[in-house]
Amino acid sequence: MKNIELKCSSCGGNSFVQAMEYINLRPVDKKMTIGSEKVYTVCLDCGEVVSIKVKNPEKLVQ
Repeated sequence: MKNIELKCSSCGGNSFVQAMEYINLRPVDKKMTIGSEKVYTVCLDCGEVVSIKVKNPEKLVQ
């Protein structure tokens, strides 16, 4: 994880971990597209998901 100071809006915690979901996000109109994984930033103190990012957004338009 990058050295960015995050603070959880739910509990005020500052310990986070990144986790990946391997079920790919795909465009609605392109069912055969491979898509991309989602990366979550999760507060280790309360479990709040503070960020969801698409790992390879360019794969959503291929």
